[in-house]
Amino acid sequence: QVQLVESGGGLVQAGGSLRLSCAASESIFSINVMAWFREAPGKQRELVAKITNNGNTNYLDSVKGRFAISREYAKNTVYLQMNSLKPEDTAVYYCNANVLRTRYTSTFSDLWGQGTQVTVSS
Repeated sequence: QVQLVESGGGLVQAGGSLRLSCAASESIFSINVMAWFREAPGKQRELVAKITNNGNTNYLDSVKGRFAISREYAKNTVYLQMNSLKPEDTAVYYCNANVLRTRYTSTFSDLWGQGTQVTVSS
């Protein structure tokens, strides 16, 4: 089964840290970009950070200098290290991967994780 499995969310006080993990199925043939999105109540889902298959990264302006995305290619896993957390970082965080599902697939498609809640108290 092709899927993304997330872990690492939780409740933390402002100024604290959390590390999110997202593991993609080993059966996936190829992964291009991996990314983290978040969705806060009443707001649209937004891109937080992404990392390409050659290691290039991009961040949402409001998390630059506080969050770091990294990737463990051999394990099809992406991480999001979140430091100096603020109450406005509270959201459900979703992992996303742009993949070729099998060797017979000709186009990339997006996979989404189930989401993990991050709550930052003031």
